[in-house]
Amino acid sequence: MSLTQPVRPPTAEEREGRPLTGFTVGVTAARRREELVALLERRGARVVEAPAIRIVPLSDDRALQQATRSCLSEGIDIAVATTGIGFRGWLEAAESAGLADGLLSTLAGTRLIARGPKARGAIRAAGLTEAWAPDSECSSEVLDHLLATGVRGKKVAVQLHGEPLPDFVAALRQAGAEVFEVPVYRWVLPEDISPLVRLVELIRLRYVDAVTFTSAPAAAALLEVAGSGRESMLAAFREDVLAACVGPVAAGPLDRYGVATLQPSRSRLGGLVRALSERLPEHRTRMVEVAGHQLEIRGHAVIVDGTMRTLAPAPMTLLRALSDRPGRVVSRADLLRSLPRSADGHAVEMAIARLRARLGDSRIIRTVTKRGYRLAVEPAATQPVAP
Repeated sequence: MSLTQPVRPPTAEEREGRPLTGFTVGVTAARRREELVALLERRGARVVEAPAIRIVPLSDDRALQQATRSCLSEGIDIAVATTGIGFRGWLEAAESAGLADGLLSTLAGTRLIARGPKARGAIRAAGLTEAWAPDSECSSEVLDHLLATGVRGKKVAVQLHGEPLPDFVAALRQAGAEVFEVPVYRWVLPEDISPLVRLVELIRLRYVDAVTFTSAPAAAALLEVAGSGRESMLAAFREDVLAACVGPVAAGPLDRYGVATLQPSRSRLGGLVRALSERLPEHRTRMVEVAGHQLEIRGHAVIVDGTMRTLAPAPMTLLRALSDRPGRVVSRADLLRSLPRSADGHAVEMAIARLRARLGDSRIIRTVTKRGYRLAVEPAATQPVAP
């Protein structure tokens, strides 16, 4: 945007540490969902919870037991711990199966690689010592190290946590390693996918402003559940709805569909919420001066002359549609197309009436006989929020 445009002053909500007031955020996390929801609500967001995945209990996971038995019977030279909780889960599952002593003895004789500080802590808590850990927490750095030190003819166990690492494993095998994939905490779809189906529809309609992803399986699950609505959901992500991912791994499934994602500098929940708090108000706020009033249009609310007023989805959708073409007439047919497919022409009139009532001044939206509606504003009076 032009540097000559004025910078919007912070709102009262932002000054009070609630920058997400007026915005709706979808949460797909299963693990630590309550913590993430609390962080978002503390900053003023309205949260839609839709857990995208569930964990297969370790005690029921035969694939994990079989992978452990293979490591013990075949022997391993190198073991890669990708996550702290995953490494601890592997040991706990081995204990339940009566394999703990054998696994600890086997790991003690291997070259243990920790992907990050939490994995390193779990290794040491088990009485073991890591041989190497990267400065970052990136799997790519671990892979580069393994390839540089040589893995040809080596047997390598890779502890997975909830998701496969196909590129990582393929690169090791191509370099001559025999790889044992150890799937700890496998993810599957929830037994009840109705909240996820609802979230897909909310994204398609732009009724949520952002969706958070803390794992790649959650993003993949959302894409799977979207089914025939996938393309329209992806269009919403590309145009309006912000996809906020805790890190590059979580963003992977969306990256493959060309969706730009917001990521914090460090892969932490707190960092994710801070990044969202900084970016979302800029991304989904529009300032309009109309009929003597200052309107700040947010996700599910509009601030009129400093007063926050929440709006139902249909009136908010029409307000956004009108503000997309400030001062210009928008036909009833065009407004109807912005509403859910089940809506009819009468729904437009009802939504406009409700919108006028919530805005508090009927002059803000003008009826143009036989043509449609428009905001009572000159086109030059509408400005996006300055970064």
